[in-house]
Amino acid sequence: MSRIRQLDSSVINKIAAGEVIERPASVIKELVENSLDAKATRIDIDVERGGADLIRVVDNGSGIHPEDLELAISSHATSKLKSAADLFHVLTMGFRGEALASIAEVSHLSIRSRQEDAELGTEIIVHAGSREPIKRCGAPLGTRIEIKELFFNTPVRRKFMKTAATEFSHLTEQFTRLALANPQVHFTLTHNDKPLYDLPPVSDLRDRLTVFFGKEILNSLIPVTGEQPGAKLTGFVGHPELSKTTRKQQYLYLNRRWIQDRSLQHALTEAYRGLLMVGRQPVAFLFLEIPPDEVDVNVHPTKNEVRFVDSQPLYRLLLGTVRRQFLSMNLESQLQVKPQAGNSPAMADQYGFPAAPTPIQRELIDWAVNALSPAHQRQSLPTINRENLHSSSLTPHSAFQLTTPLELDDHEQQHSLAADIDQTSFSAQPARYEPVLRADWPQLSSLVPVSVSALQIDNCYLVVPGDTGLTIIDQHALHERILYEQFKQRVLTQQVESQRLLVPETIELSVRECQMLLEQQAVLQELGFGIAEFGSQTLIVDKYPVILGKLSVTDLLKELCEQLDTKAQLKREELLEKLLQMMSCKAAVKAGQRLTPQEIDALVQLKHLVDHAHHCPHGRPTTLNLSRHDLDRQFGRLG
Repeated sequence: MSRIRQLDSSVINKIAAGEVIERPASVIKELVENSLDAKATRIDIDVERGGADLIRVVDNGSGIHPEDLELAISSHATSKLKSAADLFHVLTMGFRGEALASIAEVSHLSIRSRQEDAELGTEIIVHAGSREPIKRCGAPLGTRIEIKELFFNTPVRRKFMKTAATEFSHLTEQFTRLALANPQVHFTLTHNDKPLYDLPPVSDLRDRLTVFFGKEILNSLIPVTGEQPGAKLTGFVGHPELSKTTRKQQYLYLNRRWIQDRSLQHALTEAYRGLLMVGRQPVAFLFLEIPPDEVDVNVHPTKNEVRFVDSQPLYRLLLGTVRRQFLSMNLESQLQVKPQAGNSPAMADQYGFPAAPTPIQRELIDWAVNALSPAHQRQSLPTINRENLHSSSLTPHSAFQLTTPLELDDHEQQHSLAADIDQTSFSAQPARYEPVLRADWPQLSSLVPVSVSALQIDNCYLVVPGDTGLTIIDQHALHERILYEQFKQRVLTQQVESQRLLVPETIELSVRECQMLLEQQAVLQELGFGIAEFGSQTLIVDKYPVILGKLSVTDLLKELCEQLDTKAQLKREELLEKLLQMMSCKAAVKAGQRLTPQEIDALVQLKHLVDHAHHCPHGRPTTLNLSRHDLDRQFGRLG
């Protein structure tokens, strides 16, 4: 049996690095917190390759005394604690004295610093824990810390790092948390020599929120303020119509420190009870201030988890403040109608196109209707009726399109078709449904229409009689499964059709979201999306899957960002599956949508032509069967 030995400082620091320094984002957090503790009013961050190759943090804070520079990279050395009692009165962001020592052990580290009363600065260089002699040098006021090749001497840790784009997305999230908590500080962030953020000091937090999350979210934020003895709550919460699938946009701060606390998160969720759909999460940016002796921040090395002396008053403060604000407001959602891209006056002015077609354009449109109609109709024929349902020439390709609840006559259909062609280059087309073709599928002409006796209940469920009883169909779930199988088949056979936009659509996202989508650019290409970078917070979409019709590409990609945020790294197959499910769900008919008899016909017929029609892609049943035996038993006919 081996004997107990005292570990040397190098091993101790490597162990500490595993807890404190998880990835480049952790380095940014520790270094920026040190800069904030040094009263810096400007902090500049430069990184390369997601922080794996280089991290440089420069501040104009108070600097490090020359005699303390070597001690600064020693384990458990700090200027922020003097005794154990200080742990319960922590007023600074950092206090453990582990970060710099851990970083120096697993990287090439250099620190250059000058205090206000010194003429020259001081520099120390450390290679994997091995220190070079301290030397004097010229330096501006403040501190510059440079880290190169993080984890270069711990290959296992470096192997577990994700791609540069993924690591940078984590880094920008950390940057966002720090910048929101300190709006009085000037922050900049540069990646691979490309400036991404330049955030001057602001007095209104909403200015920072606009930069990171856009005006759309800002316009849906509600200011909240609450106070009780020993605690104060300020910040913003989202209107109930603004919700997400995850908690990623819930920013909770305690004394300017970003934290995760289940009790406070539960209080926020309770404040929205009855206002959000199941599975949706509210958006919030909340700042809680309490005396430092009422909380223990020394729970975890990352200092993101805290322990309150009494959490119940804080729970009630958060819940009551948000609830009172909601009770004093009209929370009815507002309908926002977005102008069609082709008719937008702003776009007409910007690109020189008139808002309405000119006579020459109308003549061209009329010619296009006549000349191109066969090709156009191959993608979408008029809604089926009983006569053409029995036609031997009708195939599943033209069997079903849930584009409009109205039946149009020939003249109206031609006018609608002309309008569609008129806007082909400017906006998405109406949703066109084309079921997957399989060699063993029968022609629809061999199937018997059923809508003569099918019922639609509450514009949600279809009741269809059968030989042995009744079948109840969830119209959204079944259509979602049909679309999913079609999308999947087209991806597998590489037959996804794309619509190229004459005027690319721009989507404003956060830097983190842009990086996540660009990292999945190849997979999105497989599904018919064409995206490209257009600035640090903007993507352009120049093509999209035709099958999506007029669905909002912006909303779809933003929801994809939320899905990507739920896992650190999605495999290609997992991402494709999520996208297919999302696209089919959004393109399917909705509960509450009135269907024509012809559409009900087609939906019920197509149920028999797809695999796994009994469940939607999310696992919900699409049909419920009530047998004649069950009916007889319920009505007491079995004696």
